Amino acid sequence: MENEVLITIVSALVAAISFAAFAFPFLQKTEKKERYRSVIEKRRKALFEATRDGSINKPGGDDAVSAADTMASMFKVQQMLGDMGEKVRDKMLQAGIRSPTAPLKFMIARAVIPIVLCLFAMMIISGSEEEMQSTTKMMILGGMGFFGFKLPDILIKNQILKRQQDINLAFPDSLDMMLICVQGGIGLEQTIDRVAAEIAEHSPILAEELGILSAEMAMLNDRRKALQDFARRVGSGAGKTFATALIQAEQYGTSISQAMRVMADELRDMRMSIAEQKAASLPPKLTVPMILFFLPALFVIILGPAGIQAAASGVGG
Repeated sequence: MENEVLITIVSALVAAISFAAFAFPFLQKTEKKERYRSVIEKRRKALFEATRDGSINKPGGDDAVSAADTMASMFKVQQMLGDMGEKVRDKMLQAGIRSPTAPLKFMIARAVIPIVLCLFAMMIISGSEEEMQSTTKMMILGGMGFFGFKLPDILIKNQILKRQQDINLAFPDSLDMMLICVQGGIGLEQTIDRVAAEIAEHSPILAEELGILSAEMAMLNDRRKALQDFARRVGSGAGKTFATALIQAEQYGTSISQAMRVMADELRDMRMSIAEQKAASLPPKLTVPMILFFLPALFVIILGPAGIQAAASGVGG
């Protein structure tokens, strides 16, 4: 009887886990769509308030509700940090951090984290029973300080690379959808907004950036400025190529659909070449794991029986 109850409980748990695994992707898609809508609505509200109040149109988007407070915060940060703050702010935007105070927090973190790590290292050294030379202590403290100074920059760069990889992976297909919409007679702003809504489930990062681009193109009435801001936010890769090509097409009066078609072919070729590079670099990467894990087990399987037989014959003799 106890075995039957145990089997029933285990079966119920397995069924519940299976249902949760099946339903989780659909719930995640809904969450991604809601996040996309909230980001775009906040950006449109901020642009509307800034336009109504006559404020300076500042690129990049934000998560604040009040556009006036956002513009004031960005102006204060720019005054405090100068050109370095502008570069840091570009990094924050490329990493998806749209808070106007993010550059100031980043600079504070670069100053505070080394001090905290050095204090922690000093506590460990003072609590150690073994005596260390002063040179070793200075090297440890210097290494911890350097690591703490570089840690925020490393984290931001990793976030930027992840976002750019996601954008580069999803952009060729999005560009194909844009091309279909443009050839169908839909305006560029409506095209970008529709494509952003369509890809929100598959690539929320690209959907947010395209949604902000469509909001800026609709509210600022300056398509070139909106495209420049989009290129600034994505940093490099397919998104920046897209923005540059559209700016040049508008400047020289060439066909936007033709530019999109050429870009789609080029970006798809680039994506294929990147995949081929990763496939070509796989065998060298597998060499060390094979030497460490596969070959010892293979030697044990091949030579093990012979060793056992030799040991048995030696004992028998």
